[in-house]
Parts: sequence; C-alpha cells; structure tokens
Amino acid sequence: MRALTVLLGMVSCLTCVTVGGTASAHAEIISLAADLSGVTQVPPNPSKGTGSVSATLDTRTRMLTWKGRYSGLTGQPLAAHFHGPADAKKNAPVVVNFDTLASPFDGTATLTEAQATDLLAGRWYVNIHTP
Repeated sequence: MRALTVLLGMVSCLTCVTVGGTASAHAEIISLAADLSGVTQVPPNPSKGTGSVSATLDTRTRMLTWKGRYSGLTGQPLAAHFHGPADAKKNAPVVVNFDTLASPFDGTATLTEAQATDLLAGRWYVNIHTP
C-alpha cells in the first residue's frame, strides 16, 4: 500500500507552540500546516502524489480542525488519517481517521491532553493510503 505522508510539526509546522502537561490558563488557536509527499513516507516511496493539510488546535477545548487536498495519487484513497506519536523516521498507529477521503477533505476531532501534546511536539503525521 502506498501512502502520501508528512509529519505535522516536524516538516512544515507554522506558528507551533509546545504545550506542557497542564491546561493553559489562556486558550490559544494554534495553526499547523504541512505539505504531503511520498518522499516523507517511512520508507519513502516514488509516488508522484502531492497535497497539503492545514489545521488548527484550540488549546482550551483541544478541538482539532483540519482541511486539505491532494492530487496525482496512484489510485483512489482507501484510507486517510493522522498517526502518532512518532519520531521523524518511525511509523505509528492511527490516532484520528478522516471521515472524508475525496479531495478536498476536512474534519474535526476532540483530542485527549496527551494527543494534543504529541501533536504540538511534532509527533503526528498524515497518511493518505492508496492501492
């Protein structure tokens, strides 16, 4: 199975702030953005597919909201989701599934405190799986 992937936060995170183990006294909306490419897959693959994902995280509610798009995949997507926690050269289990596979896509999920911490530490990535 080929996948288009990127680590959120480690590859091209914008305005990322690390949150400690306790809830912030003041809510922030943190913006994240990433480009998708088969080159960043572990192991890398020759997919010509490209894409992008932008997301926001409300640090008070831990509501993650995302939108993205892709093109040039090797086939119709079979699954798409966030994985984590993982270091840059490691794979990780699925954390949040995408409800929509067609491009463009969007979604929301409420994260646990640990998930939000891992996301903001750059330990999540996005995969769009194709046959």
